[in-house]
Amino acid sequence: MDVFFANAISFGVIFLFGCVGEILTEKSGHLNLGIPGIMCMGAAGGCLGVKLCTAGVENPSGVLAVIMGILFAMIFAGALGAVYAFLTVSLRSNQNVTGLACTIFGVGFTSFFLNNVVLTEGVSTALSNAGLKFFNAHIPGTENLGWFGTIFLSHGILVYLAIIIAVVATVVLRYTKVGLNLRAVGENPATADAVGINVTGYKYSFIISGAAIAGLGGLCYVMGYMNGIVGSTVDQTIQGIGWLSIALVIFTLWKPALAILGSIVFGMLYILASRITGISFEQIPLLNMIPYIVTILVLIVTSIVGHRETQPPASLGLSYFREDR
Repeated sequence: MDVFFANAISFGVIFLFGCVGEILTEKSGHLNLGIPGIMCMGAAGGCLGVKLCTAGVENPSGVLAVIMGILFAMIFAGALGAVYAFLTVSLRSNQNVTGLACTIFGVGFTSFFLNNVVLTEGVSTALSNAGLKFFNAHIPGTENLGWFGTIFLSHGILVYLAIIIAVVATVVLRYTKVGLNLRAVGENPATADAVGINVTGYKYSFIISGAAIAGLGGLCYVMGYMNGIVGSTVDQTIQGIGWLSIALVIFTLWKPALAILGSIVFGMLYILASRITGISFEQIPLLNMIPYIVTILVLIVTSIVGHRETQPPASLGLSYFREDR
C-alpha cells in the first residue's frame, strides 16, 4: 500500500505541472486547450536537452543533464505557448480552435521529433544512466523511515519542484500585487486597462509562463515515471494526461494549493486499474473514466452553489479588444 501511494504521488505531479500551468493561463482570461500538445513539446525538448549533454560524453554530468532537461522542456513548451498567446491576444483568434490546433501540432511534432531527432539510433531510451540517476535521486536514508519515507521522501527532484511551483503560484496569486492584477485582468480586462494595468503584458507573461510550467509535466512523465524510456505511444499517453490536467483545473476550483491534493487523487485514480486484480483489459477504460466523471460532478455542484470563489474568471475564453471599451 505504501508503494501504491508513492506511485500515486509520482504520477500525480505530472497532472500538477499541467494543472498549475493552465490555472495561470486561465487566470489571465484565456482557456488554453493546447496544454496536451504543450506537455508533449516539453517532453520532446527535455529529451533533447538531456541528449545534448550526455550523448557521446564519457563521463556526463548528471546535474547538467537535469538543468538542460528542465531548461529545454520549458523553452519548447514556452515557444508553443508564445504562438498561442500571439494568435489569441494580438490577433484575437478563437481560443478553443487555437488551443486544439496547438494540441494537434504539439502531439504530431513530438512524435516526429522523438523518433527522428532524439532517437536517431532507434533505441528506446532517450537518457543516459547519469541523467536518470540525478533525476530520480532521493534523500539518502529514506528507506529507514518506514511508510513515511516511502510515501513522501522517495521521489526525484521533479516531484518536489512541482509542489514548490504550486505553492509559489498560490502565494503569488493570493498575496502579491502581481497576482491581484492578474486576477483583475481575468475578471474584467477593460476595467484593469482603465486603471493602468498592462493587460496585454500580463496575458503574454502568464500564458507563456503557464505553458513553460505545463511542459515540465511531459518531461516528468518521460524521465520521472518512465525512467527515460521513450516508446512509440509516449505522445499519445502525454496527450491523455494533458486533457486530464485541464479537467483537474475545474476539480481544484482554479486554486494551485488544492491542485496538489487533486493531482494525487487523480494519480491514484489513473493507476488504480493496474493495481486491481481480476480486472479484464476491456474494463480498464471504464476505470480511466472516473477522473472525468468526478470532474463533471464537481462542475455540477459548483454551478448549483454559484459561489464566486468556485467560479472561473469572468472573462475566460473572451478576447479583449481595447477599442471596444
